[in-house]
Amino acid sequence: MENPLDQIRHPAAAGSEATKIEQARAVAEVAAAIQVAQQFPRNADAVRAEMQELCTSYDVASEAFYAVPNRGSGMSVHLARELARIYRNIDYGVRELSRDSINGQSEVQAWAWDQQANTRTTRSFIQPHAKSTRKGQVAITDLNDIYLSNQNTGAKAVRECIFGVLPGWLKAEATRLLNETLERGNGQSIEQRREEAVAAFVPLRITAAQLEQRVKRKYDEWQPENIAELERIYMAVTRDGIPVTEFFPQETVQLPPSASPRE
Repeated sequence: MENPLDQIRHPAAAGSEATKIEQARAVAEVAAAIQVAQQFPRNADAVRAEMQELCTSYDVASEAFYAVPNRGSGMSVHLARELARIYRNIDYGVRELSRDSINGQSEVQAWAWDQQANTRTTRSFIQPHAKSTRKGQVAITDLNDIYLSNQNTGAKAVRECIFGVLPGWLKAEATRLLNETLERGNGQSIEQRREEAVAAFVPLRITAAQLEQRVKRKYDEWQPENIAELERIYMAVTRDGIPVTEFFPQETVQLPPSASPRE
């Protein structure tokens, strides 16, 4: 028969007691958060009014969406955080569960928790310590680079978690208002917006002809929705670090026979 004293004498016993204490603290913290959220519930009318005011801001609308070929499109993590703030009583974040330097990977978890309704969404994933380049995958060894890589992918997972607990009506109405704000612009004429759209892509070495090809319309025919599309692309490249070639593939130049190198 097992002697109960063996559990006390065993080194793991102290650890298990510490674990129990930590678990009890975590349970108490969760219970307190739920209690506070229920004592100060969100007001649906106030949430709607604040969301409507937020979505009429052109600066907010310009960062509200992402669109990457072959990777999907939708609301950005920046907007997800803003809507979570407005909706209130939502806790979210990213935690690194483990880091395996030998196999070059980390286990990361993202979550969003509606403390008032006590509903929770989580995403757990394995993040390789590597980055994609034109020459393929390159290993990451710097500790800060590994941290940033984990957080970058974690932010995308947080976005999905937040939208998993937000109500459908809030997301639908925000999307409609933000698109209207983008199409309306920031008070400039359509001619000014066309000029600024072309000028913005000059440092990225993208020509007006490439922009025309992207939106499938000539420059003089660009409408607010076309400029809104280009603004989303510009933000994806400059803010999210998506390679510009994802949107504007480099074309292979065909040399005429007379210009072919001699054998």
